[in-house]
Amino acid sequence: MAILTILRYPDPRLHTIASPVAHVDDGIRALIRNMAETMYAAPGVGLAATQVNVHKRVIVMDVSENHDQLIALINPEIIASEGVEEHEEGCLSVPGVFEKVRRAERVTATALDMNGEPVKIDADGLLAICIQHEIDHLNGKVFVEYLSQLKQSRIKNKLKKHQRETL
Repeated sequence: MAILTILRYPDPRLHTIASPVAHVDDGIRALIRNMAETMYAAPGVGLAATQVNVHKRVIVMDVSENHDQLIALINPEIIASEGVEEHEEGCLSVPGVFEKVRRAERVTATALDMNGEPVKIDADGLLAICIQHEIDHLNGKVFVEYLSQLKQSRIKNKLKKHQRETL
């Protein structure tokens, strides 16, 4: 397994729309294992393939307290949602930034699992937020884009300054 490099906002590659996975094979399973290792090492609760510059519709998540309940979804789609809640979110591609975002309170998603079998997930709470956040990545959207232009500009400047200081 390998730790992958996570793209940092405002990297334009984060706006690439991911392509559907045609076949779940050993290459996709290896990608999932590497993404999971990267997510746990970061540490985070979710990671989309887009964030590691692989533009395929694959996400991994683990919102469990002990970080021992990995969920991998291939070609995930939200088929139903209800309610609205505001929750503070962060992102491995936007380190050190936490902002409130409004999202559906509950979602139902369909996808394929690591074996290529169809799965359906009814989620609420942090898992629902994570599913929406990671699918946004697959659609080329970063959570800060839900914020005002002023906040987005401040975040970009903060991250660019931090990047210059660490070079």
